[in-house]
Amino acid sequence: MDMASMLNIVTFLPVLGAIILFMIPRTEENLIKSWAFLISLATFFASIPLFYLFDGSQSGMQFETVASWIPYIGASYHVGVDGISILLYLLTTFMMPLAILSSWNSITHRVKEYMLAMLFLETGMLGVFISLDLLLFYLFWEAMLIPMYLLIGVWGGPRRIYAAVKFIIYTMVGSVLMLVAILYLYFMFHNYTGEYTFDLIKILSMDIPYGIQIWLFLAFALAFAIKVPMFPFHTWLPDAHVEAPTAGSVILAGVLLKMGTYGFLRFNLPLFPNASEYFTPLFFVLAVIGILYGAWVAMVQKDVKKLVAYSSVSHLGFIMLGMFALTIPSVQGGMIQMINHGISSGALFLVVGMLYERRHTRKISDFGGITRVMPVFAAFFMIIALSSLGLPGTNGFVGEFLILVGSYQVAPVFTVIATVGIIFAAVYLLWMFRRVMFGPITNEENKKLTDLDGREIAILIPIIVMIFWIGIYPSTFLNKSEASVVALINRVNQARAELKIETNRNPIANLPFFRSEN
Repeated sequence: MDMASMLNIVTFLPVLGAIILFMIPRTEENLIKSWAFLISLATFFASIPLFYLFDGSQSGMQFETVASWIPYIGASYHVGVDGISILLYLLTTFMMPLAILSSWNSITHRVKEYMLAMLFLETGMLGVFISLDLLLFYLFWEAMLIPMYLLIGVWGGPRRIYAAVKFIIYTMVGSVLMLVAILYLYFMFHNYTGEYTFDLIKILSMDIPYGIQIWLFLAFALAFAIKVPMFPFHTWLPDAHVEAPTAGSVILAGVLLKMGTYGFLRFNLPLFPNASEYFTPLFFVLAVIGILYGAWVAMVQKDVKKLVAYSSVSHLGFIMLGMFALTIPSVQGGMIQMINHGISSGALFLVVGMLYERRHTRKISDFGGITRVMPVFAAFFMIIALSSLGLPGTNGFVGEFLILVGSYQVAPVFTVIATVGIIFAAVYLLWMFRRVMFGPITNEENKKLTDLDGREIAILIPIIVMIFWIGIYPSTFLNKSEASVVALINRVNQARAELKIETNRNPIANLPFFRSEN
């Protein structure tokens, strides 16, 4: 079997599993859970050959499939992966079986519908990362919103309806404007070539006038900034995280947020290189605000799940800083940090969920002394917290270090300010860990807590392996993305050189601490 066919099989395997799941009686809850887990596990194992057979020395798309889909309007089924998307593709297949396994005991009603939503969600997310047709991308982008909306709205907490509606409204506002921009590109390409197409590769060959780039960049950027989420478009995230079930929070932090950062790399930077240069100072400002704001707000949270949610705002600010710095180390750091954040933040939500299942509270003040009764849990929690704050030897250090090294070459003052966010990350994570895990046991209920069982240990072990694998030998993953990252940077810089925009047209770029030349 060729790898192009394998890519299609892996992408739609969860949907096939969901179709079969329809036939299982809803009374057979153990069978339903087992089937959903096995399908997600099979999807992960089937994706591993795609990763290892991917040629990291090639910058172009691999494992491509191009087939006529809606020829009347020029839409095609065009999918493939490059070094940027293959890492996020594998992250998705890695996180889903862990998320499903974490739901084994916590989801007790509408189990069949829950597992169906998880499987459909996986295919939607995988489709986003492989779509090379703009219409196909948009359909996958919208399709994966529906199961996540249901996960929050049906299986969430007391304010689940509010959180679900807020989530869908925010994301739909950005999506509608992105659709308008896609249609504009569609008709513009026809005006230039006489051909109707949504094919991204063809549209990338078109020279888009600078004035039009500005507006199209903003339309795409709003959709992706909301998804990241960047400050000030982040307010939907804490509500969604707090109210979502544990698996929903894991997938939201682990994969869905990366669709925003991926969108900037895949669409905004290569399609609108001059507009992205114009807005780079603004994105530096917003990224640094997000880093500091997310850290400060996380420090004062009383709910441990909300603390982890705000930490995502801070961590993703580093990724945005690295991507718009547009140096090889910073973009490579942004790529690996997408994977790191997906693993570490997803793991934090997993351990918080494990605590919640035992105590049915997430208030930090309700805990204390947990290490005495849950020593195995404490060891896992400590490693995950240290990886999230970027301890050398763990995955978090690699990404943040590369981002800071690369960004300093372009915007040294912004980078120095962003570095302060690392200090605050240590403060809020270690302070939270101390209050939850150490000290005397002041609550009698905490004395009755049981340590991790075999299922929970099996969930966390793969995450610990990845934390140290990436932290000690990141080349396994960086080598896959390097050629594609270099090609992207060269393409953007070449386009910018051909249409050099005077920096005095952008007031932010004239600030003394911004140096625009790379």
